[in-house]
Amino acid sequence: MTGSNAFRQNAHQIVDWIADYFENIEKYPVKSVVAPGEILDALPDQAPQKAENFAAIMDDFQKIIMPGITHWQSPNFFAYFPANSSFPSVLAEMLTAALGTQCMVWETSPAAAELEERVMKWLKECMGLPASLAGVIQDTASTATLCAILTAREKASSYAINKSGFKDQGICRVYCSVDTHSSIAKAVKIAGLGTENLVQIGVDEKRSMLISELEKAIVSDIEQGSRPLCVIATLGTTSTTAIDPLPEIGDLCRRHGIWLHVDAAFAGTALFLPEYRWMGKGIENVDSFVFNPHKWLFTNFDCSAYFVKDKEALIRTFEILPEYLKTKADSQVNNYRDWGIPLGRRFRALKLWFVLRSFGVEGIQSKLRSHMKWARQLTREIESVPDFEMLAPVPLNTLCFRFKPATIHELKAVNELNERLLTTLNQSGKLYLTHTKINGIYGIRMVIGQTNVTQNHVTKAWERIKQTARKMREQGK
Repeated sequence: MTGSNAFRQNAHQIVDWIADYFENIEKYPVKSVVAPGEILDALPDQAPQKAENFAAIMDDFQKIIMPGITHWQSPNFFAYFPANSSFPSVLAEMLTAALGTQCMVWETSPAAAELEERVMKWLKECMGLPASLAGVIQDTASTATLCAILTAREKASSYAINKSGFKDQGICRVYCSVDTHSSIAKAVKIAGLGTENLVQIGVDEKRSMLISELEKAIVSDIEQGSRPLCVIATLGTTSTTAIDPLPEIGDLCRRHGIWLHVDAAFAGTALFLPEYRWMGKGIENVDSFVFNPHKWLFTNFDCSAYFVKDKEALIRTFEILPEYLKTKADSQVNNYRDWGIPLGRRFRALKLWFVLRSFGVEGIQSKLRSHMKWARQLTREIESVPDFEMLAPVPLNTLCFRFKPATIHELKAVNELNERLLTTLNQSGKLYLTHTKINGIYGIRMVIGQTNVTQNHVTKAWERIKQTARKMREQGK
């Protein structure tokens, strides 16, 4: 199995399996229906002492592993946010695995470093981001946000915390809306700031951060002797893809000397469309910005694009130079190990390069426009059907709605009904949706953004939702 001839034979089998998988993906239940522990119980307690043949391994893959897979690449996947892939991305990932490149510094693979520099420039131009931003690929937006908070911390303390800890630094405060992603709280905790110093700001009727509350909180903290460190603005909040008012937040941060980080993990891809550049108004005032090509840009996980205005502050926060990493090229190149947390780095730029070249900007734009067109159409459908109602605006392609029969008035009863409806839909295996809660109201959440989704998939999903809801109503459930 380890020779090149066996590899060639097995690799052909794997490629055929992958092609068949995508052709037949809709035959699988979108969400895995296995019980907790079922896969674990099917696996041997001990590792094999002797080599096993490839056919046996693939057979167990089919019998044991596949039943426990939720099919994120199914066009009937409408849950969470997508973790999209595509054939160009898969092919590039195969090459990445074969090369096994460790991309910690330019010296270890010059092509990896320079391709990363180039594709980040391409992204910046495709999205209308300021030329002053420097880009680097991180693994996830969670890591990128942690990098932003750490850099803000070090710059505000003149890099003293990295050297001496928090001695004499006082209390540092971070601000975000109540709808901001949970990774912000985690980053604040990891950065040593304390979750008690994460200030969550209220939102308006569109679920956007309230500037008046943000300013009030900042002024109050300054008066009490705390240091406002960083504001996290969101373009596309987790529950509803609400858009925070970036120009006003930027003005406020500039006046008070506060680091402004923008989390656009999912929605940032929409900036590929000129008609959605309104989301990025005020982007010239941000200190850092992140979005995930591995969500809505058809590039398989993991690949997160992080941009920063002051790259020297970023590098100074993370750089460390032991003797064994010093090279003669250091002053002429980007050593991306100093642009984030890990020393070791994967060759993530390759799959992004394959995707951008294979789809082209126009191909990407066409898919994005279709997703948002279908979301607008479905919104109108939901609004026109009795017993259904929208729960939040739909600025992009994420819909939050609920089943609300006119005969049921108690909030708890309506919430429980929608929870049962969602469970029933997901157990059908025909589609996968998730939920959110908005002001205590349980809502069904549907994201139209999978790489291969079509209008027909959206139509069939909506018909199944309506039919299942009506059946539940008739049965009095």
